Amino acid sequence: MTQLLISVTSIEEAQIALENGADIIDLKDPAAGALGALPLSKIQAVVDYVNGIKLVSATIGDLPMQPDLILQQVIALVNAKVDIVKIGFFETDDYQPCLDVLLSLTQKGIKLIAVLFAEHTYSTSLIDDIKNAGFIGVMLDTAKKNGSTLLDYYSEAQRMSFSQRILALGLSYGLAGSLRLEHVATVQKMHPTYIGFRGGVCAENRRQLSLNGAKIKEIRNVL
Repeated sequence: MTQLLISVTSIEEAQIALENGADIIDLKDPAAGALGALPLSKIQAVVDYVNGIKLVSATIGDLPMQPDLILQQVIALVNAKVDIVKIGFFETDDYQPCLDVLLSLTQKGIKLIAVLFAEHTYSTSLIDDIKNAGFIGVMLDTAKKNGSTLLDYYSEAQRMSFSQRILALGLSYGLAGSLRLEHVATVQKMHPTYIGFRGGVCAENRRQLSLNGAKIKEIRNVL
């Protein structure tokens, strides 16, 4: 069964997500960009609240692809006992220096997910490079939170090809980016490990407003 990831900003939102069927509690700040990072104090508070009942993931923020900077932020989240750290692969000429430095962490069992953005074009070898660096999965998201979803950037054939490649490598596979209830049936055809939601389960479908438990439950019921 496809798992349900809900992005939250606080203990109160984590409680709403858990009560309505979330499988993964994801920590990020919707007001700080596509993968905005919450303060470490809030991250630690939510991790303590969830207390191992469900997996907790967190983003390092909308950071440039600078190896030392990314390594520092990943270590901070690991020290906060986050189960999975999400790293946005923002545009750069060469991702390998970041992958090389992160290999030292994945070799110790630290779980990393690479977040790719539907608006960006990546080299055909990047997914293999991510696998070789020890990442446990890849997530496809949108960088611009303007209401467009990954369905607006990828044809059905492109979506299926992308999905098959990731799954063939044995990586977990997440989908997100302005998704709502009406998108679930379509994105499930891509066989994701999990589907992530924020704006689509908030009041007025606006990601910076509060979570709506009824919307989360509706999606849970169709997965």
